[in-house]
Amino acid sequence: MMGVSGQANVSAVGVGLLGLGVVGSAVAKALLSRDESKERKIPLALVSAVVRDPNKLRSIDLGQSIVTDDPQAVIDNNSVSIVVELMGGENPAFDYISSSLKAGKHVVTANKEVMCKRGNELLRIAADNNVELKYEASVGGGIPIIGPLTNDLVANRIQSIRAIINGTTNFILTKMAYEGADFDDVLAEAQSFGYAEADPTADVDGFDAMYKLSVLARLAYHTEMPVEGIHREGIRDIHSKDFRYASELGFTIKLLAAAQASDDSGLLARVHPALIPLEVPMASVNGVLNAVEVEGDLVGSLWFQGPGAGAEPTASAVVGDILKISESSGINSYDSATFAPFNIIPMNDHVCQYYMRLTASDQPGVLANVARVLGDAGISISAVLQKDTDIEKTQADLVIMTHPAREANMQTAVSLIRKLETVIQLDNLIRVENYAGRL
Repeated sequence: MMGVSGQANVSAVGVGLLGLGVVGSAVAKALLSRDESKERKIPLALVSAVVRDPNKLRSIDLGQSIVTDDPQAVIDNNSVSIVVELMGGENPAFDYISSSLKAGKHVVTANKEVMCKRGNELLRIAADNNVELKYEASVGGGIPIIGPLTNDLVANRIQSIRAIINGTTNFILTKMAYEGADFDDVLAEAQSFGYAEADPTADVDGFDAMYKLSVLARLAYHTEMPVEGIHREGIRDIHSKDFRYASELGFTIKLLAAAQASDDSGLLARVHPALIPLEVPMASVNGVLNAVEVEGDLVGSLWFQGPGAGAEPTASAVVGDILKISESSGINSYDSATFAPFNIIPMNDHVCQYYMRLTASDQPGVLANVARVLGDAGISISAVLQKDTDIEKTQADLVIMTHPAREANMQTAVSLIRKLETVIQLDNLIRVENYAGRL
């Protein structure tokens, strides 16, 4: 087998890249640096890299013999033992991954969407062909979370997962919290920095976090976790004043991905903005950082934090998976266990406190009317803030914190509150995350 230097290296493990973008280039650089240093017992050789345009100038020059626009140059190449898929999206990534596995090649991917939507199918194909499929980089970038869930924590029954797993939204919410800026302005800034795409839908509407939570829930609870079973809300409705009022009440706001399970009730998975108590560690995860909190019945609470995106952190996870495969003497694919059905709980059964912000007429009786609707739905009030609005002096911002209530009851109350004559607009409804000792 030939390494990129052109010298024969018979014992090297051949690697083929499907994608040579920002992350792919970082992976290629990491592989070359390790090949040159000869630091591994089993050396790696970058054999081929697939790109859309072989003539495009890139940050890394691999030479004409390495770069190609034909995926089959990797999939059908006998010198390639490990295929690394870094294209993203469900299609054509699924076809390339499945073809590689069927060709007897191990696969490493950073693709959360394909692992969320077609992961179980791909893992079965890997098992049928006695090869490995690893995807540590698909969730949390450089944070090692997939491996611990599938190896180190197998003795535990996972009781809950709470995570901040989208760096773009965490950057936006952090800037809104600390600088008082509004969503649209911070989104534009995030796009200028390259943290957000031109079309930010996947991030700000919660799809990216939903895909990642699906992967984590499948591993933690050994069950199918279709995206249709995950409640999803984004951050477009969060306003800078929500951070001011939340802070007065002892909270900040994060886009939270969470899953809780019990044998009695089942599994509830949700992605939505949440008020987080200022004293808990999750409240201090800022900027583009990610964090995953895992609660096990034996080990208790474990905390994983680090860069959730970026070329080098993601390359760290990808190359780590490559090295695990190259140095493994046997097959130990993620998700080798047989899955059992798990009852998926609807969001309507979720119970938590709620933060509600209303624009109301500044006149007597407004709070009494709202309290009556909430009371009829079995919901009691724990705290109230009334503030003059930023613009109209005849109106007021009314912020209500409830005691714990069932989601279905709250949604019924919300629909009735919107119809009250004294309520000009129900601006926001944000769930409060429950931490022990807070409720």
